[in-house]
Amino acid sequence: MSKRKLKEGSFLSRFDSLSGMKWLVIVFFFLFLILPLFSVFLVSFTGQPVNILGSLVNPDILKTNIERLSNASFEHYEKLLAGGTYYNALINSLMLSLGVSTLVILLCLPIAYGFARTTMPLKKFYAALCTLPIIVPTFISAAGFIIMFGRTGWVTTLYQSLGGDGTVFNVYSMTGIVLVQIFFFFPFALWPMVAAFKLSDVSLEEASQNLGAKNWITMAFITFPLAIPGIISSALLIFTVSFSDFGTPIILAPDGLNLIVVEAYREISGFFNWAGASILTVVMVIVAAFFFWLQRLVTKGKNYGTLSGKPKQLKLNDNKWVTTGLAIYTGIIVLIPLLAVLSVGLQSFATTWGADLLPRGFTLDHYKTIFNRSTSNIMNSIILAIGALLLSVIVSTLVSYFVVRQNAVKLDFVSSIPLIVPGIALGIAYIQTFNTAPLQLTGTATLLIIAYAIRRMPYMIRSTMGTMMSIKPDIEEASVNLGASKLMAILTVVGPLMLPGIAAGSILVFVTVIKETSVTILMAPSDWAPMSLVVFQNLLRGEVYTASAMAILIIVIVLLLQYIASKMTKNSLY
Repeated sequence: MSKRKLKEGSFLSRFDSLSGMKWLVIVFFFLFLILPLFSVFLVSFTGQPVNILGSLVNPDILKTNIERLSNASFEHYEKLLAGGTYYNALINSLMLSLGVSTLVILLCLPIAYGFARTTMPLKKFYAALCTLPIIVPTFISAAGFIIMFGRTGWVTTLYQSLGGDGTVFNVYSMTGIVLVQIFFFFPFALWPMVAAFKLSDVSLEEASQNLGAKNWITMAFITFPLAIPGIISSALLIFTVSFSDFGTPIILAPDGLNLIVVEAYREISGFFNWAGASILTVVMVIVAAFFFWLQRLVTKGKNYGTLSGKPKQLKLNDNKWVTTGLAIYTGIIVLIPLLAVLSVGLQSFATTWGADLLPRGFTLDHYKTIFNRSTSNIMNSIILAIGALLLSVIVSTLVSYFVVRQNAVKLDFVSSIPLIVPGIALGIAYIQTFNTAPLQLTGTATLLIIAYAIRRMPYMIRSTMGTMMSIKPDIEEASVNLGASKLMAILTVVGPLMLPGIAAGSILVFVTVIKETSVTILMAPSDWAPMSLVVFQNLLRGEVYTASAMAILIIVIVLLLQYIASKMTKNSLY
């Protein structure tokens, strides 16, 4: 009897408030990440919705689900592999991503070398401009290219005035999508490549030159091979980003061009074709997961290390021809996205603008319109972002604690899954999973906030986990020894010490939620429409001037928050 009481007592002592919080975190990820993805996986075999949660409370739904699961087959996968629209969409998306990742690497190589290994002038200025493409939502960058290269774009007008015929290129084409993605995604590859060039051992290059090799031979056979891990990792990252991008193709893809993200959106929003949407969702997740795994394999599976002992002082290339040439090349590359954003800004003040180099007049009416007509949308964006931020902070702080202090490896893995799930895929999974009782959340702001939080939580977790590792356990142990519970010790001692990491991650989450496109367009209810959805809808309706004004407002908010984040993190790669 005494042994039984002892066992019960030890169980109760282990199952304290902190254990309860851990189980809540596990249930949260199960309900809003694992279950939706598993549900969509089942639908890809049944071709009809399978609501697992509904089966728990409604016998009719349970009976229907059993019938649908009994008829499950590989029919829809066979149709995908047999050819047709879905197969073409997959091939087109793979070719697009492969082309974009290859071209981005080629474009970034000289710039990365200039930042890391030369005395290239205007480094700080160019570094600031290289952050601009990252903060601009992709459908806004697509709109900027339309203003520049469309049939009545100002670049087209300039081209025709110089004797050209037609347009420089058809912006509503695969070429247009590729160019937008190249010039607005290249910073994702640039900074990892800069780091790769900085980390290689310069003594190998010096040895090559001492043996009589010319500079270009040393660069080709020593410098660039040492940076190969960073280059390959960057290429795989760009592939994943391009494959998952929704904003660019939804604006620029013509009717005859099938891309997997656009097809998935059309199937669910236009036809409620669960079979097609689920198949495409599963394919998107598998492709994204595969290339994410490849990226991790490249960075962890090989050892390209060349540094040992105290690193030598890096001698920068100060050849005038090299540095000047790289500065001019970098200036041309960063000028294109800058002009696209400036074109959107100029159009936001234009009375009318078409077939002319400049608008025919300027006005503030478009900004007055959005503040009069869309104030609620601005507030919606802020409220939704704050909601997602609070949820991210709470869950991420707990996840970081459990991973660092309790070595919760499985929880760490599960919390990283959103990195490989495209926004459209997550949106389709949520709509299918939460459209009936007991969690009938489809079409509500609550589910949108949860989707935002899940999508961006890995950023917050990485930020808080780094801070958590720097906090010694004896600080909280002292609090516990003084009588505080473990949960109270986290809230009153560990939490305040984690504020720098939480603050840095919070701004990153807030920024990415404000400009979120795919989840917003698919899931946002009409009474909770945020700014990004208003811009998208205005672009589709042809209200380009008010769309541009709202787009500039988003960019200004994101720029301001990005500036605050840079001041807090004080992170610089140049």
